[in-house]
Amino acid sequence: MMNQDELKREVARAAISYVVEGEIVGVGTGSTANFFIDELAQIKHKIKAAVASSEVTANRLRSHGILVLDLNEVDHMPVYIDGADEITATGAMIKGGGAALTREKIVASVASQFICIADGSKLVDRLGRFPLPIEVIPMASQAVIRQLNRMGGEARLRLKEGKVLVTDNGNYIVDVHGLTIEDPIAVEAQINNIVGVVTVGLFAAHGADVCLLGTAQGVQTLRFDQTHAVGT
Repeated sequence: MMNQDELKREVARAAISYVVEGEIVGVGTGSTANFFIDELAQIKHKIKAAVASSEVTANRLRSHGILVLDLNEVDHMPVYIDGADEITATGAMIKGGGAALTREKIVASVASQFICIADGSKLVDRLGRFPLPIEVIPMASQAVIRQLNRMGGEARLRLKEGKVLVTDNGNYIVDVHGLTIEDPIAVEAQINNIVGVVTVGLFAAHGADVCLLGTAQGVQTLRFDQTHAVGT
């Protein structure tokens, strides 16, 4: 039986078939995305360039000799490929475990398709077991935390090595633990409307178009529309 890293590597390999030759590809952040970057390096001569969702991803791409463009230089790209911390059977996701949720959402918005790559443990019936990340303006962090706590979860600043984590954008991450997310689209809108919130790590209003799910039986492809997923 394959371990989690082997499953991630399998879906990263499968995602290569979605890369459009001669075009720009959007690349996400995190452990599964790192496997994809390593696979992308094998066909770097076939792509025009990449757009990265974080400085960490940009550095990894460059280390493989892949040209990285600023998103402002790009008006269109066929695909954005990234992992998820949780994904449902309708394509709604929680993202932001790597603190890159804002740039991930921005880069994904420019792509024609979002291809999610994940191991089978990430597929859930309901979002919320994984703490929900929210990027916030530092001066608003405590005010935002108070409002989030009123929603029923426990919100707290994310720390790294004993200090408040600072994102690539100079902001903080608040993680909400124990929040039951029955209606991801509604919760996404509600949290985005809190003053001081930059981005919530719910990708539900615009979720994944396809999920390549690593399972013991091989890579399963889930294709999403507005209401349901169809396995192939």
